[in-house]
Amino acid sequence: MSDKLNERRNFIKRAGIAASVLAGSVVATAATTESKDRGAGSNVGNGVVVGTSTKKEILYKKTANWNTFYDAAK
Repeated sequence: MSDKLNERRNFIKRAGIAASVLAGSVVATAATTESKDRGAGSNVGNGVVVGTSTKKEILYKKTANWNTFYDAAK
């Protein structure tokens, strides 16, 4: 019985150490990450958040179904 108790205690110790290391690394990353101004308080884009993605935004693709829907919506 004592063996199982020691195994549980060791597991809890290791889990606690791992959690504190993870929390410390998250805090360190957050502290060293460059902050970006966003939203209404920023001077960039009149309150519009400007992204840094290089991907092209595609709102829709022209298909027969889209044309049918668009014609019905007119």
